[in-house]
Amino acid sequence: MAHSSPTPEELDRLHLLLDITNLLVSHRDLGDLFETLSSALRGRLGHDLLILSLWNAEKDTVRLLYLDFPTSRGAFPSTPTGHEKALSRLPWAPAIRERRTMLLHAEDYDMADPDVSAKVKGEGLQTSVSVPLQSRDRVLGVLNFASRRVDAFAPEDIHLMERVAAQVALALDNALAYQEIQSLKDRLSEEKHYLESEVGEDFAPDEVIGDSPAIQTVLRQVRAAAPSDATVLLQGETGTGKELMARLVHEQSRRRDRTFVKLNCAAIPFGLLESELFGHEKGAFTGAIQQKKGRLELADGGTLFLDEVGELPLELQPKLLRALQEREFERLGGTRTLSVDVRLIAATNRDLEQMVKEGRFRADLFYRLHVFPVRMPPLRDRREDIPALARYFIQKHARRLGRAITRIPPAVMEALQAGAWPGNIRELENFLERSVILSTGAELKAPLSELRVPESVSTSREALTLDEAERQAILQALRDSKGRVAGPSGAAAKLGIKRTTLQSRMKKLGLATADI
Repeated sequence: MAHSSPTPEELDRLHLLLDITNLLVSHRDLGDLFETLSSALRGRLGHDLLILSLWNAEKDTVRLLYLDFPTSRGAFPSTPTGHEKALSRLPWAPAIRERRTMLLHAEDYDMADPDVSAKVKGEGLQTSVSVPLQSRDRVLGVLNFASRRVDAFAPEDIHLMERVAAQVALALDNALAYQEIQSLKDRLSEEKHYLESEVGEDFAPDEVIGDSPAIQTVLRQVRAAAPSDATVLLQGETGTGKELMARLVHEQSRRRDRTFVKLNCAAIPFGLLESELFGHEKGAFTGAIQQKKGRLELADGGTLFLDEVGELPLELQPKLLRALQEREFERLGGTRTLSVDVRLIAATNRDLEQMVKEGRFRADLFYRLHVFPVRMPPLRDRREDIPALARYFIQKHARRLGRAITRIPPAVMEALQAGAWPGNIRELENFLERSVILSTGAELKAPLSELRVPESVSTSREALTLDEAERQAILQALRDSKGRVAGPSGAAAKLGIKRTTLQSRMKKLGLATADI
């Protein structure tokens, strides 16, 4: 049986498909490929406009990826990236939903999204063809060909568009997969860099010291909140361990295997805070020589800890609120909307409710943060935990400094429990680190004269206890030094204070060497 030879038109189409195949193989950059492809097809199909759009099945939206319109009158954007429309508002929606090619005319756009309809009329477009891009049994997007001529495309032209779209879909699928791999590599690199910067921080998320009712109440709240993925607001004075609790919430959540990213809102200058939180695009501001991912993006899939959230500027609060509620944001200087899945933990030593009343903090953001509030108790409300905390910090710093401290004088421990500690646990640790440095033997030498008395009246029971503890510590040092005040083995050296300071304290307490 004889086979008829292909017509010149069929040969022309086959050559065109071969050229397109070569283009797909030789171009790695999808943008370059699209421009070359549109130029090659225009000579054959005579279209004025070619658009490549991606479909987001989860959000059911379409985003313009590339647009080629050399004769545009200016109605369409020159840089379409970031322009997103609901698929339901577009007349060619069935092309994606039903996976079929559609031939449309100008009147079909009258019921479309007003913005799209206005652009079509503004450019004088009369005919368009929408071809779904299908690969591996899924729709990636659509190729839209449009012309200012009525009935511009013949059936054989539409057939050629479908064959071209099949090859473009394969190239697009591969390009998107490559971009996803690169994005994951970049993210892993960013996370690795962030985590390396965290290495060396002396932090143990599972180390919560204390059996007092106050801290046990907090731990019960943490155990309840951690699995829920709810926003946690840690409130309390400075130095009460809010970051430790934030890490504990993360460690007990389903996100424990992903990154815990922290940002102190008070530690970063206002001009850089938006970039640090949301990231920026290249050229967004002077000095932005390359794209940078923000802490929010780094925490995707994990936990973002915003410390001192009360210091967040009012100008940035709506953007944070949107990221929490809509799970999307844009980098500084960018137009592309990014999606993010982050569990937020915030901390503050400010009274946010009062700040809301004063107009210094947005009420809607406060209520969004106040989903699960946890109040951290000050050290004065958990004094029974001080001995355990003291032993932990002394061992920690003694090990680091190569000291062997095995004894804490009872008078020192009593003084520690009676102190004011306005800086809470952080102040206690700093004081004990200083004490370890001053201690040369097995016994801790604490500079008790530096301890602050509670701000209540000086005759309070705690103040009397502190004076008595100091009195006992001085007497014990005098006994150990056989009444000597000065010298290397004198009482002043044993207490880690100056001779004149000891003499002054002895005079205030009415002590003399004869009292030993």
